[in-house]
Amino acid sequence: MVCLESDLQDGQMKEVEVDQNKILLVRNNGEFTAVGGLCTHYGAPLIKGALVGDRVRCPFHGACFNTKTGDIEEFPGLDCLPKYKVKVEGGKVYVTTDKKVSLMQCNICECLCFIGPASLQCAETLRQNGYEGRIIMVTKDEQLPLDKTKLSKAMNIEIEKVLLRQNDFLQEHGIDVWTKKEVKSVDTEAKTLTFSDGTNQHYDQLLISTGGRARPLQCPGAELKNVKLLEKKNVKFYTSNGVAEIRGENGKVKEVVLKNGEVLPADIVIVGIGVIPNSNFLKETSVEIDSRNAVVVDKFMKTNIPDIFAAGDVVSFPLPLVGHKRVNIGHWQLAQAHGRIAGLSMLNQQVVINTVPYFWTMLLGKSIRYTGYGEGYTDIVFKGSTEERKFLAFYIKDEEVVAAASLNFDPAVARLAEMLLMGKRITKAQAQ
Repeated sequence: MVCLESDLQDGQMKEVEVDQNKILLVRNNGEFTAVGGLCTHYGAPLIKGALVGDRVRCPFHGACFNTKTGDIEEFPGLDCLPKYKVKVEGGKVYVTTDKKVSLMQCNICECLCFIGPASLQCAETLRQNGYEGRIIMVTKDEQLPLDKTKLSKAMNIEIEKVLLRQNDFLQEHGIDVWTKKEVKSVDTEAKTLTFSDGTNQHYDQLLISTGGRARPLQCPGAELKNVKLLEKKNVKFYTSNGVAEIRGENGKVKEVVLKNGEVLPADIVIVGIGVIPNSNFLKETSVEIDSRNAVVVDKFMKTNIPDIFAAGDVVSFPLPLVGHKRVNIGHWQLAQAHGRIAGLSMLNQQVVINTVPYFWTMLLGKSIRYTGYGEGYTDIVFKGSTEERKFLAFYIKDEEVVAAASLNFDPAVARLAEMLLMGKRITKAQAQ
């Protein structure tokens, strides 16, 4: 027994423990359900998240789970929550375990994906939905797919500790990964890829999820030899978006001059100035590319070429939150959402992309959350205090909340994300 039936009312949740497992017990419409209590992304306690209907959203990074089935419905993260059996008897609530079925594997025909969170999510979605063909993921990197969000937050980390999936998992589920293979060109008529080593590979369906590449510096000193890209080297950085000059001595960085005149003494520096969608190898094809160098896709992540899909940082896609305006947003959560939709589309399951951007970052040991799409905002409704390191900021456009950022104000941003996803209108007056 974990609690009394009267302990929970409809729309409430409670964390309980069974056999040393933390479990989230939820009551909705008089029915009790139980799923794992820790987010499968980084293990955050879901009891601190936002419960809306039959869905709970993680307060840390925005992953969402169905509280009836345990299925992951919004990202980041790869795994569903374990589901547990619930029995109510004599006014008492009992919970026992119930294991979920994992992925399946088989190798018959060809399906080829590029590396990254979008393609891995696509591959797993295919397997979860019964696809029995061969899946190949290709990368020019030496490693298996990484959780690259950790690379900017934990330096000198062991590669094995940031792999999204271990090699044993990939082999068990029939997902081949070819490392150190760079695609040079795509023949969309012959459905063939040509690699830099001169080899070719046929595909039946192709997912382009090449991500973005770091935007290079355009200022004096950028050529100094210890100025590196984060994706190339694990080095420590002071980040800034307004660099005027990098000054060196003996061929190495000595100090960084910002556009506001501030001078930063530095030995090793990282300058964050954004990314460019990595779609150059498509220049000779008829795949539609927009002015931002992004691959144009529809609401099903389909390109203008049959059997070619695209996902992640490389795409320009219609975002329902802003009236299906085309956007290019480079972030982990969206890449996984794209990958899932692309996988379903490959299986002719026409599910429309419908997600709310959810971002996070770490600064000085504190985590900042952000959700929505704040481009063009004209006002901010601010609650809390920056001095106390606890605040919530609503971004306002046309007298409505379009986005929010917070620090130590959980689960406010997670709850707003759910409201935006449901199409609820929040006025500036309500935010105040």
